[in-house]
Amino acid sequence: MQQENTLIGTWQLVSWHNKHADGSKTYTLGKDALGYISYSPDGFVFVHLMAANRVLFSENDPFGGTQAEDSAAMKSQITYAGTFDYSGDQVVHTVTQSCCPNWVGTKQVRDVKFQGSDLILSAAGAKLDGKIVTAELHWNRAGR
Repeated sequence: MQQENTLIGTWQLVSWHNKHADGSKTYTLGKDALGYISYSPDGFVFVHLMAANRVLFSENDPFGGTQAEDSAAMKSQITYAGTFDYSGDQVVHTVTQSCCPNWVGTKQVRDVKFQGSDLILSAAGAKLDGKIVTAELHWNRAGR
């Protein structure tokens, strides 16, 4: 099996925390955040992370939220997609679409570690909530 094949498929988020320089941890989307990351055989990656209990819009219209509803929805999720290259102990996501416009055209580098059958992705030097952290996301293979 080629190394890249170990990433191929869809993974479900188990946990996500951010490590700070002082050793403390924070949970941007809560300790019960939900999400998927999917690596396709043709080289694409799709990521969606969200808080578990997002506030509903007053109407069932994705473009009909109030300014406050739109802001809360934006701040309670992260989504992006693009291509990926996996080599050694790193995967590089080249972002082509993102909820964060600043990420489009960037390369998001993730350190890769396998723990049994689980996948740990970490991003050192990530800026989240205005602080530089190491984001650590623990995934397991998604099942239906």
